[in-house]
Amino acid sequence: MCRTLLATLIALAVWGATVEPAAAGKPRQGGQPRRAGKQVWSGLVMATNESKPRPAPAAVGRLDGTLRRTFGYNQFEIIGQSRRALQNGESSWLAVSKHFSLHVDPRGVTSDGYRVNLQLFQDRQLLLESDATLSKSSPLVIKGPQIGAGQLLLLLVVQ
Repeated sequence: MCRTLLATLIALAVWGATVEPAAAGKPRQGGQPRRAGKQVWSGLVMATNESKPRPAPAAVGRLDGTLRRTFGYNQFEIIGQSRRALQNGESSWLAVSKHFSLHVDPRGVTSDGYRVNLQLFQDRQLLLESDATLSKSSPLVIKGPQIGAGQLLLLLVVQ
């Protein structure tokens, strides 16, 4: 299971790195972070196949087609979520469900986006830890563990 998570994370990181953020390479004005104050939505999403799937929740809506094609599921349910402003010096936050929690620890702004450290826990056991860069032009999607007939997905979207 850990190898599958790692392989998926690496594949998504490579895919995300091929999409260049619109502001990449542009100089900052006045030394201020150009993305301060943007919101990031982080979610724990359960993906399943249902005979009569419900429409995707609004927070997942714009990614619905991509998620369907990439992971092969037709229904997506948010089981935990959080929305926070990204600013320098910000404290970490959690997206929590009954058994899973996604800990997001901001590490600062780079020319490519927002650096964060991610930790996925099942109950109190650490399943995954990774550093990632978030940008508005490239949402981060990580395939988590399979749960029953479904799959846990971790989504982070800069809005």
